[in-house]
Amino acid sequence: MASIISSLKRSLSKLLILLPVILGLTISPFAANALYPSDPSSVNGLDTSLHGQNLQNTEYVKYDLSGRDLGDADLSGSYFSVSNLKNADLSGANMQNVIAYATRFDNADLTNANFSGADLLKSYFNGATIEGTDFTNAVLDLAQVKSLCERATGKTADSLQCDGLNQSYVPASGEQNKFNPGIN
Repeated sequence: MASIISSLKRSLSKLLILLPVILGLTISPFAANALYPSDPSSVNGLDTSLHGQNLQNTEYVKYDLSGRDLGDADLSGSYFSVSNLKNADLSGANMQNVIAYATRFDNADLTNANFSGADLLKSYFNGATIEGTDFTNAVLDLAQVKSLCERATGKTADSLQCDGLNQSYVPASGEQNKFNPGIN
């Protein structure tokens, strides 16, 4: 009889520990401030025109914003992961300190957008309009910087540091290899 009571006490104490967690999850589900394409309420509730909206510190995970009007929107501090902004209008948008990992900006209008301090690794800008776009202190893959520098002029070229792009590169010389002596 004592072992049954002891077993019931252990079971009851485990239940009392888990009860607040279970109760909390059933009353108020965990809400992440992110938009996921699998969440119908976030997809259907998102207005097609987000022009001039304050969207600071918002998360877009695997989200399709292609063709959306985000012109003059404040997206500073937002997080994009594997998102699609192809053909989107981001003209004049504040994208300061954005993290956009593996995000597509192909053919997007980035005219006068501010990407300063943004982390844009594995993101692509094929065919994007970049006139007046500020990439100061942005982190991009070298291949994308080179691609953007082929089209960049003025302020955009300065912010990408296109003039100094090849200055840090030291080509192999015909002389003796100083790192591996004896190999030419």
